Amino acid sequence: MDDAHLPDSILIVDFGSQVTQLIARRVREAGVYSEIAPFSQAEEAFHRLKPKGVILSGSPAGVPEDGSPRAPEMLFEAGIPILGICYGQQVMSHQLGGEVRPGHETGEGGEFGRAFLTVTKDCALFDGLWQVGERHQVWMSHGDKVTKFAPGFEIVAISDGAPFAVIADEERKFYGTQFHPEVVHTPDGGKLIANFVRHVCGLAGEWTMAAYRETKVREIREQVGDGKVICGLSGGVDSSVAAILIHEAIGDKLTCVFVDHGLLRLNEREQVETMFRDHYNIPLVVVDAEDMFMSGLEGVTDPEAKRKFIGKTFIDVFEAEAKAVGGADFLAQGTLYPDVIESVSFTGGPSVTIKSHHNVGGLPERMNMQLVEPLRELFKDEVRELGRELGLPDMFVGRHPFPGPGLAIRIPGEVTKERCDILRKADAIYLDEIRKAGLYDAIWQAFAVLLPVKTVGVMGDYRTYDSVCGLRAVTSTDGMTADVYPFDAAFLTGVATRIVNEVQGINRVVYDYTSKPPGTIEWE
Repeated sequence: MDDAHLPDSILIVDFGSQVTQLIARRVREAGVYSEIAPFSQAEEAFHRLKPKGVILSGSPAGVPEDGSPRAPEMLFEAGIPILGICYGQQVMSHQLGGEVRPGHETGEGGEFGRAFLTVTKDCALFDGLWQVGERHQVWMSHGDKVTKFAPGFEIVAISDGAPFAVIADEERKFYGTQFHPEVVHTPDGGKLIANFVRHVCGLAGEWTMAAYRETKVREIREQVGDGKVICGLSGGVDSSVAAILIHEAIGDKLTCVFVDHGLLRLNEREQVETMFRDHYNIPLVVVDAEDMFMSGLEGVTDPEAKRKFIGKTFIDVFEAEAKAVGGADFLAQGTLYPDVIESVSFTGGPSVTIKSHHNVGGLPERMNMQLVEPLRELFKDEVRELGRELGLPDMFVGRHPFPGPGLAIRIPGEVTKERCDILRKADAIYLDEIRKAGLYDAIWQAFAVLLPVKTVGVMGDYRTYDSVCGLRAVTSTDGMTADVYPFDAAFLTGVATRIVNEVQGINRVVYDYTSKPPGTIEWE
């Protein structure tokens, strides 16, 4: 977000915790803008953001370890509230004059998993939420512990394994929790973080998607000026929301290019054309490249070879179309905040390249264009919320993720037009039944796979020898881990019956019960 348009915010200093992103989510759920910065870049981020409060994250490191990370001293001298979580509590205590020791030295060990703390004293963090004498469930995950708190602090809650479960310096508005309030296993954790950002830091909680939309429209206009923008549409939520927001800002200076590689879901091309041309009146170039992709995939069975061919060919086609429409000064991408966070090393080392799943990766350098990335401060669910704010229908905004290589990685073995057509029909039936059952929004991702296996079957009085269709459905919060969706047998039987009866070329249906890990969500 442009420095000139930054809202009141909270800076989250990342010490390498696996759940730091959840802190940002909880702050934003309280209606307050937040950004994450690795501890090595926290001072720079502080001067840029001018936050009204700071949260120090957890860490896999231990404060007593040589070389373990520290917070910039200037944060403690800035006169604004600070909340330290787990390692954040320990490093704050250590840097302000307290003592932290490894659990094995104290003879008490660590504390992991569900725990119960007792409130021993009132503090602003607990206002309207926890009372003295009450016991509350929290989630602990620490080996080290504070054994002596810093001057000015006092204990306000204890647990069996953490005598300093919550500490507070009310005068400086510094607070530390040994537990993790950002995870769902601490039932009141979100409310505690909301108390910190709203009551302690004094923020009104007015950061909304409507405000974000207004700010971004202004920023895009300032960035683009009289230039032209080209956007590669995948048909997915991110690129679609980015395109509609940019069009609101600059109108016909935006041209969208949609490449139909023949690997799309049933009727997907028509749906994209209808929405962008008819509903939003956005200039749209549709490229029919099915023959090019199918001929190039002929005989290719290795999953990585498929991905590389599809990615390279997409870029070649997109680049040719961009030149055909007269070129552009800017390239629009649907980069999200997790991509940005993951591209930075929290230790301060060289950052890694933003993940290669972006369909138009590599194009800005080749075509000498600047990037327009209006979603780079948002999480996936916030993009969906922005889509609704922009008027996209729920059926489109809430779509399950769909991979860039499309159906090619849901057809193990060789990809052909015939096999794509068979899979398209089976997949449409499966999703139709899921929607009819009211289960679509409860599932992170569901899809059919056409296996390179044929089995004998009997249909009527005839012997068949046709393909096997695999069904996959998972629940997840971020796609990093996933559990199998527990359909009942009657549902799966009904789907299998429809697919076998309605899709010529399939005579057997199986369900994939593998979680992630050890499996991946997609099959290839």
